[in-house]
Amino acid sequence: MIPRIHKRGSETIGLIRYLYGPGTHEEHTNPHLVAAFDPLTPDPGRDPQATHGHLQRLLDQPVNALPAGRRPKKHVWHLSVRASPEDPILSDDDWAAIARRMVAATGVAPDGDDAACRWAAVRHADDHIHIIATLVRDDGRRPRLHNEARRAQAEARLIEADYGLRRVTPGDGTAAKRPTSAERHKADRRGQQRTPREELREAVRRSVAGAASEEEFFDRLAAAGLLIRRRIAPSGDTLGYTVALPGDRNAKGEPVFYSGSKLAPDLSLPRIRERWSQTSEDNAPSVLPSVTGPASARRRATSAAWQALLVIDHSNDGVIAAQIAATGEVLDALAQTSAAHTRHELQAAATAFERASRSHIRAARGHDHALRRAARDLVHSGPALGRGEDGATTAMVIDMLFFLTVAAAHWHARKQHAQQAEAAHQAAAHLRAAYPAAAGHTMALLHQQGSRLAPSWQRHHATVMRQALPTLADRILAEPGWPALAATLDEARTAGHNPTTLLTQAAARRELDTAERMSDVLVWRLRRMASLPGDPQNAQGQRASRKGAVPSPGRASQTGTRPTNSAPRRR
Repeated sequence: MIPRIHKRGSETIGLIRYLYGPGTHEEHTNPHLVAAFDPLTPDPGRDPQATHGHLQRLLDQPVNALPAGRRPKKHVWHLSVRASPEDPILSDDDWAAIARRMVAATGVAPDGDDAACRWAAVRHADDHIHIIATLVRDDGRRPRLHNEARRAQAEARLIEADYGLRRVTPGDGTAAKRPTSAERHKADRRGQQRTPREELREAVRRSVAGAASEEEFFDRLAAAGLLIRRRIAPSGDTLGYTVALPGDRNAKGEPVFYSGSKLAPDLSLPRIRERWSQTSEDNAPSVLPSVTGPASARRRATSAAWQALLVIDHSNDGVIAAQIAATGEVLDALAQTSAAHTRHELQAAATAFERASRSHIRAARGHDHALRRAARDLVHSGPALGRGEDGATTAMVIDMLFFLTVAAAHWHARKQHAQQAEAAHQAAAHLRAAYPAAAGHTMALLHQQGSRLAPSWQRHHATVMRQALPTLADRILAEPGWPALAATLDEARTAGHNPTTLLTQAAARRELDTAERMSDVLVWRLRRMASLPGDPQNAQGQRASRKGAVPSPGRASQTGTRPTNSAPRRR
C-alpha cells in the first residue's frame, strides 16, 4: 500500500471537481465518499441534491471563518492511498477505516480530537482513495503535520499487516524524487513514456559517469543536448546548476528547469564534486596502459569490478558504499556504449541499480578510483561492436558485473537496506538477461572449437577439471558449456599456462556453485587471468602466427609454475 502526499493547493473546489470528475483519461468510475469528518457530510456522487459547492463550503468553513489576512495561502491537503495490483479489492468499509487511520496518523485528524481539521475520502477506482482536507482546525489553529509523509508510510506498513496485503518495502529517504502527478499527466498528454524529470535524471547520471572534472561534467551535459544554467557566486565559482529539456516548456513557453538535487540526492553539485576527491593512493602515478578501444576498456572494467568484489568482502562500510556507487557509473557507461542487441537490458540494469547506489552510509570517495576510471575509459573508448573482441569482452564484463551487483545486494540486505537490496537484485536480473545476447556468438565458436578437440585432449582436460575442482567437476562436465571451457583450457595450455593452477585460482577467488552456468563463469575468468583474447577467432590467429606454441614439459609457464600437464600420448 502506497500513500502519497501531493502538493498543497489553494482551491478546494478544483480538487473536488477532479475527484468527482471523469479523470484525465475517463478512468474515474463511480466516484463517491467512503468516509468524512462528519457522517452527515453530503456526497455529490450518491446524493442528487448534493453539489460540489456544498462539499467545498463545508470543508472550507473553518478557513473562511478566519480574517482574510490570517488564512493560509495553501490550505488544501491531498493524500492518495493506493493498494498494490496483486492485493484483493477492498470494500468501502475497509477503505473508510484506512482513511480514518491515515488522517489520525498524519495529524490531520487525531483520534478523539473534536476540533481537528475537516476532511473527506473519495473513492473513484477499485484500488485507491483520495483524502482531501483543509488545513485549519475547527478551533482556528493549524494542525501539526511534521513528517506527515513518513508517518503515513509507517501507518501503511501496519495496515498491510492488519489486512494481509502485500508488504511494500519501506523507504529510507535516499530515493530519487518521484515525478508529480502533474508531470505524469503532462507526459501522458504528449504520448511520452517517461517524464522530463526521469529523462533528465538519466542524462545527468550518464554525464557524470567517470567524469574527471567539473568542466568535463558540464561539457557532457551540453553534448547531451540539455539546457544548462549555472548559479555563480560573486567570486566566479559555480554554486549549483539546473538543467532542462529543450522541448519541455511551461504554460508561458519557458523551459522547465530542475536542480540536480531535485533529480536525485547524489546529483547536487556538492555531492558530485565528492567523486573527484582523491586518496593518497590515487595520487600515485598510474601504471595502467591507456585505453585504445572498446575491448580494452571492457577488460579494464572487468578487472576493476573484480577488485571491487574483494573490497566488498573485506573493507569497511564507507569504502564499500563508494564501490557500490561507482558500480552504478560503470553500468551507466556500459549501457551507453554497448551494441544495440544488449543496450536495452543494460540500460534497464543501470536504471534499476541507481536506487542501490545510495544509502544512509556515506560513500568514502577516493577509494572508488579504479571503477570510476573504468567508467571513464568506457565512455571515451566509444561504442562497441556487437561481435568480435568487442562483443566477447562485453560478455566478460557483464559476467563480472553480475557477481558485483549480487554482492551489493547481499551487503545492502545485511545492512537492512531493503529497497537498495531489491534494486540490486533487479539489476542483476537484467544483466543475466543481457548476457546470452552478448556471449552467444563467442560461446558458440568456443563450443565448436572444444568439440573439435582430439578425444585424447578432451579426456585430458576433463582430468584436469577433476583434479582442480573435485567437488564441482561432475556438474561442470555435464553442462552444455563444457566444450567451450575445454577450448579455453586448451588455449591457456597452448599459451604456456598451467590449466590446473589457473582453474584452482579461478575457483578460489569467488564461489561458483551459485552460478547458473559455472562453465561460462570459468571461461571468462580464465580468459581474463590468462590474458587470452575474448574472441576465439583472434586466438586462432595468434596461434597461427606463433611457432612451437605448445609448451614442453620443462618450460616455465607464465603463471610462474612449471607445467605438469604435458600432452597425453596417443594410443
